Amino acid sequence: MRYKVLDIDSPFPYPSLVPIPRPNRASLPRPIPIDARAADHLRYIRETMESAAEFTAVPGWGGVAMGATALAAAFLASRQNSPRAWLAVWLAEVFVAVAIAAPAAATKAKRANSSLFSGPGRKFALSFAPPIIVGGLLTLALFQSGAFAVLPGVWLLLYGTAIVTGGAFSVRAVPIMGMCLMALGAAALFAPASWGNLSMAAGFGAVQIGFGVWIALRYGG
Repeated sequence: MRYKVLDIDSPFPYPSLVPIPRPNRASLPRPIPIDARAADHLRYIRETMESAAEFTAVPGWGGVAMGATALAAAFLASRQNSPRAWLAVWLAEVFVAVAIAAPAAATKAKRANSSLFSGPGRKFALSFAPPIIVGGLLTLALFQSGAFAVLPGVWLLLYGTAIVTGGAFSVRAVPIMGMCLMALGAAALFAPASWGNLSMAAGFGAVQIGFGVWIALRYGG
């Protein structure tokens, strides 16, 4: 028990000393462990950095390879005698492009010590996917109606849209590439049908190669 000194006029029976009660330990708030606070701070910092970061795993050299296969596909498609065969060539090119892009992006992300599907990578994928899904559904509908002539414009527009929306979380070159693809797609919609392969060679081939080299040289491969 602690005591404090009072003045002489205090009504307490022993005016010189008054007991000061100790606080009840059970009523005091328990201190937060330092390690818990530190973990919360680190989690907040990590989440803030992830939300502000750019998705830099867009593969530059992978884009160059995709552009090269698109040029080959445009050449093969131009030699087909039926719309079904023409469509089969370009659908095969889609699978080839995915087989190139996926491992190339994963390799670049690993080289940068980042995860492909966390933070900005997840945002890129979620923004990129909807236009691609819409493109697949429109391809099926246009194929059933026999409207093959509009497919090049639709593909370029929607692929460009996917690149622009996903590129909002990536480096500046990516959305610029998407806008170039969209411009080519808009032109292809109103161009003669015979220009379809040329339009796709320009978009999926030349544009992809040009920006792929730019991304590879300036953003680490």
